[in-house]
Amino acid sequence: MQISSVKLRTSTFTSSEFLNQRCSIKAQSFSLPSFQNVQQSVNHSFSSSFKPLHISSTESFALVSKTQRVTECKAYEADKSRPLKINIELPDQQAASQRFKIGIYFATWWALNVVFNIYNKKVLNVFPYPWLTSTLSLATGSLMMLISWATRIAEAPKTDLDFWKTLFPVAVAHTIGHVAATVSMAKVAVSFTHIIKSSEPAFSVLVSRFLLGESFPLSVYLSLFPIIGGCALAAITELNFNMIGFMGAMISNLAFVFRNIFSKKGMKGKSVSGMNYYACLSMLSLLILIPFAIAVEGPKVWAAGWNTALAQIGPNFVWWVAAQSIFYHLYNQVSYMSLDQISPLTFSIGNTMKRISVIVSSIIIFHTPVQPVNALGAAIAILGTFLYSQGKH
Repeated sequence: MQISSVKLRTSTFTSSEFLNQRCSIKAQSFSLPSFQNVQQSVNHSFSSSFKPLHISSTESFALVSKTQRVTECKAYEADKSRPLKINIELPDQQAASQRFKIGIYFATWWALNVVFNIYNKKVLNVFPYPWLTSTLSLATGSLMMLISWATRIAEAPKTDLDFWKTLFPVAVAHTIGHVAATVSMAKVAVSFTHIIKSSEPAFSVLVSRFLLGESFPLSVYLSLFPIIGGCALAAITELNFNMIGFMGAMISNLAFVFRNIFSKKGMKGKSVSGMNYYACLSMLSLLILIPFAIAVEGPKVWAAGWNTALAQIGPNFVWWVAAQSIFYHLYNQVSYMSLDQISPLTFSIGNTMKRISVIVSSIIIFHTPVQPVNALGAAIAILGTFLYSQGKH
């Protein structure tokens, strides 16, 4: 016997009259004879059915007035039950999805960084004012994030006074590192700046060892030799060597090491995403940088240099300034966002590969003359950076 729908209708539903009530059972495919009471009807139905029934829906199962009391029940056979649609990701699928996401982050990070360095160098070649250039980069990024928060494209972070206090030393170090790197690129080739900046792990080990008392495995200390030796070889053979550019890159390395130390110490337990963390860092760095930029260079110098650059390049100069400012914020934002998704080791490897992409692309685009010994030094330094990341993590 197959039952697809059962409807029970009764005028009363009290305990004293329950056994004396009659119910009518209607089936869609055939009619059943009526029985004297509900218990006989139910027993007969279960004894006559060869397959279990599953209740799919019930309606009007509440006590209502006597004239409206209706209990309706729909059922279907077990072997005709509808399948559940459940989307389950297997571990292999999750790993593949994570690798794809990391690949997207790295490709975006490297591409944005390459574009920034190209336009930044173009601007500095005709407008050699790194303090204003650095200020515009931070100002553009801050404005972009304020608009994103106001329009709810991105969720604004929940911060307090304690958050900004812990962020302040990080912002000071970030400001120094950013300006120093821009000064370096204004004086020397982009490739040379990034070769020197690849020695940042050496500064990290030395500062952590002698100021913080941290110890590292032997492999980490051994990796410093190719880093320092490669950078020294590249610097000695650099055709466009400039002491201000060299010192700017070195100061930038030291400042970013302290930025990372302050960030690790101060931001423990803070629930701020990587994107919003960098946005807050940019805003605070901008407030720190503005008075120093005005004091070092000043509006009169900027106005004269701006007019000269416009006369040489034309309206494209404005696009160069806008592009270097926008891409500076975007590549840093993506790098901080990637920290939420990957391990420090993976991030270090990605940072090493980023420098390779910047060095190679800048040499090709700006036709930077490179001697074989210079290229060898750069390769040794980058190899040492890779070995450092492997040994540390």
